[in-house]
Amino acid sequence: MAQILLLTASAEGAALPALDLLSHRVRHIPAEPASLVSAPVADLVFLDARRDLVGSKSLAKVLLTTGMSAPLILIVTEGGLPAITAEWGAADIILDSAGPGEIDARIRVALGRAKPTEQAGHISSSGVVIDEAAYSAKVHGKPMDLTFKEFELLRYLAQSPGRVFSREQLLSEVWGYDYFGGTRTVDVHIRRLRAKLGDLEGLIGTVRNVGYRFNPSTDDLDLAEVGA
Repeated sequence: MAQILLLTASAEGAALPALDLLSHRVRHIPAEPASLVSAPVADLVFLDARRDLVGSKSLAKVLLTTGMSAPLILIVTEGGLPAITAEWGAADIILDSAGPGEIDARIRVALGRAKPTEQAGHISSSGVVIDEAAYSAKVHGKPMDLTFKEFELLRYLAQSPGRVFSREQLLSEVWGYDYFGGTRTVDVHIRRLRAKLGDLEGLIGTVRNVGYRFNPSTDDLDLAEVGA
């Protein structure tokens, strides 16, 4: 079962009706740039481009520039097909009239292409290896002594390298909506993670006045503000 994010200006289920017949978890958010700041992590993103091709193309480009690593599938009408080009940055396109079998097949193919070399249950990036099954992580081959929440935070960030998450989003996604602590909790855990990453502390970067992101490369160390 995939975690799917559907960007649409229409009512739930209207953009791709047959998607509701599948067992994937689908979360709907408005198809506008402001919604992307607090968008939940997803394995796959569907963008409803049926009515506003110009606006949808602009939003697709915003997804690319903000570091959204999940594959993007465009939902279009048959009349909109001639407008779709490589500039959109989409992994695939699908007609809004597609049936559940076709939708499910396209989801499987898009996800398979997105992670061709990743081992099941493992995330590896820039000297850090995260074993999701064992709830453990290593840096330069040495085990990291992480608490459960530190591990969950590291895994959450590493699943979407380059994407910026607000403190509020990290708090709700990692700690849960029923957690009543403040966003300062996120800052404390980020500092602890950076300390345990040692010379790779720059993997967790700070984007001023926005939040944090996992940097695929430590070359861009000016993004990391350890005191944030």
